[in-house]
Amino acid sequence: MFHGSFTALVTPMHEDGRIDDEAFIRFIDWQIAEGTNGIVPVGTTGESPTLSHDEHKHVVEMAVKAAKGRIPVMAGAGSNSTAEAVGLARHAEAAGADAILVVTPYYNKPTQEGLYQHYKAVAQATALPVFIYNIPGRSVIDMSVETMARLAEIKTIVGVKDATANLTRPLHTTRACGADFIQLSGEDHTALAYLASGGHGCISVTANVAPRLCGQMHRAWTKGDVKTAMGIQQRLVPVHDAMFCESNPGPVKYAASLLGFGVNHVRLPLVPISAASAERVQAAMREAGLLN
Repeated sequence: MFHGSFTALVTPMHEDGRIDDEAFIRFIDWQIAEGTNGIVPVGTTGESPTLSHDEHKHVVEMAVKAAKGRIPVMAGAGSNSTAEAVGLARHAEAAGADAILVVTPYYNKPTQEGLYQHYKAVAQATALPVFIYNIPGRSVIDMSVETMARLAEIKTIVGVKDATANLTRPLHTTRACGADFIQLSGEDHTALAYLASGGHGCISVTANVAPRLCGQMHRAWTKGDVKTAMGIQQRLVPVHDAMFCESNPGPVKYAASLLGFGVNHVRLPLVPISAASAERVQAAMREAGLLN
């Protein structure tokens, strides 16, 4: 269920900042029609830091309703407060999500033992499969392989979104956690290399605007068609670059607006990308055949 290309969904908004429910539902329908393997609402790309708790829950509920069981929904349920993460996890389960993605607590800088106890508490609060989201670049802390191996002993902690871009990490994680522990890359540029090192898929920003190509790349790899997979990856490199030319989700939010899914609006403290960055995004999308 949790293999291949998963889209880290943007949250479309109106000019006044309200969530655009209609665009979000259309966006999910389009993602499914284009062949994405799963969706991840209210992660960083979905602007979870600036959504209220009520908005966060509303987006999860919409995603589950729109998906209609056609693909899995891995709901963001992270917080630097364990109690808040538990509450979001319980809501995701009640809403009908298929799994939750729980980021390592940011700003607090817990120890490895603190990380273990945080995830243990979340896992004990829900029957849903739990994915660890390890992203040192945003949360400062890096969960060690040893801590992850301890957590993998908990039945419902089933995998990781690894945004370290360290391609030795999946090798060591497989040895420590076992081949059944699901490893999803959180870095579009290294998606194929991550698969070659033992990964199972990618939670992708680029898949917001190129779900068909991202899905085809993973399917080609699974079939052993390395040449096709590499060709798609090369085709998408300029798009990957453009999606991170400024802080995520600024560029991808603009890119999604070009495809008709909401307007180019992000919530403060993020701001719309510069004119130069907008030109870069458009050029990359045209080069990859994503815009006419």
